[in-house]
Amino acid sequence: MKFYALISAMLLSGSIAFAQNDPTVMTINGKPVTRSEFEYSYNKNNSNGVIDKKTVKEYVDLFVNYKLKVLAALDAKVDTLSSFKKEFETYRDQQVRPSFITSDDVEKEARKIYKETQERIDGAGGMVKPAHILILLNQKATPAEQNAAKAKADSIYKVLSRGADFAEMAKKYSDDKGTAQKGGELPWISRGQTVKAFEDAAYSMKVGKLHAPVLSEFGYHIIKLNGKQNFFPYDSLKNDIYRFIDARGIREKIIDEKLDSLVKNEQSALAKETLLEKKAEELSAKDSDLKYLIQEYHDGLLLYEISNRLVWDKAAKDEQGLASYFAKNKKKYKWEQPRFKGIAYHVKKEADIKAVKKSVKGKPFVEWAEILRNTFNKDSVIRIRVEKGIFKQGDHALVDKMVFHKDTTVQAVKDYPFDATFGKVLKKGPEDYTDVKALVVADYQDQLEKDWVATLRKNILYLWTRKSWIQSINIKKENS
Repeated sequence: MKFYALISAMLLSGSIAFAQNDPTVMTINGKPVTRSEFEYSYNKNNSNGVIDKKTVKEYVDLFVNYKLKVLAALDAKVDTLSSFKKEFETYRDQQVRPSFITSDDVEKEARKIYKETQERIDGAGGMVKPAHILILLNQKATPAEQNAAKAKADSIYKVLSRGADFAEMAKKYSDDKGTAQKGGELPWISRGQTVKAFEDAAYSMKVGKLHAPVLSEFGYHIIKLNGKQNFFPYDSLKNDIYRFIDARGIREKIIDEKLDSLVKNEQSALAKETLLEKKAEELSAKDSDLKYLIQEYHDGLLLYEISNRLVWDKAAKDEQGLASYFAKNKKKYKWEQPRFKGIAYHVKKEADIKAVKKSVKGKPFVEWAEILRNTFNKDSVIRIRVEKGIFKQGDHALVDKMVFHKDTTVQAVKDYPFDATFGKVLKKGPEDYTDVKALVVADYQDQLEKDWVATLRKNILYLWTRKSWIQSINIKKENS
């Protein structure tokens, strides 16, 4: 498909364009681009924090390239892929699903949760606020240790019964360090929140009273009941309930229920997916920012897929193309300093110095690591320690000393007393693209990108009728 772009300012004085609230500023392959769309894209990509900001005139070119790539993806039917559809619809639905419910719907669910909790707690005896002094007792304690703990608990209880201050005794004697400094005070609890022995004792008490030592799996508890009441009032818990709704995904459940209800409605024969799509269209018609946000994600997915096909993945896998690009641009990768291409290694036995060299001599460099691993480090027996790469001066102490003949201290490797290197010094630059593969791949990607854009633009005609729309673009001012 050839892409013809007529980029024309439609703001003709006294014409229909001026009568439009959102005029078309350019047309690309018959696809109109409105002023609001261009403004949205420009302002988003030139906001605070963007280092390489563009003028409106500079951005036009980038924008057109972007649109051409998206059209290329549509021409390649990327939008028909099930993976694309699934990812895009998931994102779109995330934007529109909340609009199906109101604050009243969430409030109704919050009150339902509250009521169910209230009925459960009040039906089980309400809430209690105890304080305790814990005498810790290990479950594997000896009889002597058990007797000592019981005696200590009884002694403290007797002192408290005679009027001693509970908070002070808790600070002094309780093994529950988390509550000891608070005078043994625990928060309000309901049934099921603590161990049964403690719970049964606390619920049997009257406010202000003490309970004789109670044995649980933690040890002996001396309990004082500081309060007893029904469940908290709704208003005091409302914010917590709302946070609970969001944390547990209940809001999404409310939305699903509303959608299911709409689908089941006798007057609606629409599937859930269709409802979501129609809602997106409805909201987008009212909110241009939402419209362009969804479109941006849609086009971004298209751009990613088509760019991966034609540029990124292609460049990474095109060995012949990489080699050819490197050969044509070899001077670009010339080094200022020589490099050592090889291995620095450490062996247990001196004889292995020559054995290592012999094993890789004449073999492709890319295969050296596997050869050495299979030859010397099989079956969990590590005969050599080796580092393979392309090193400049300063990268590796052993290479600096043995290859570049620098006065460098080499750290000894424990159990591997013999050091050696093997490889070659490259004085003029890399031998082939694999020596600088990351750089070549990146540059080759850039070249493929340029060639692709040039192809897309090959038959594009630019017809400017007026340029005044450029000066009229509403550039969003953001606070620094």
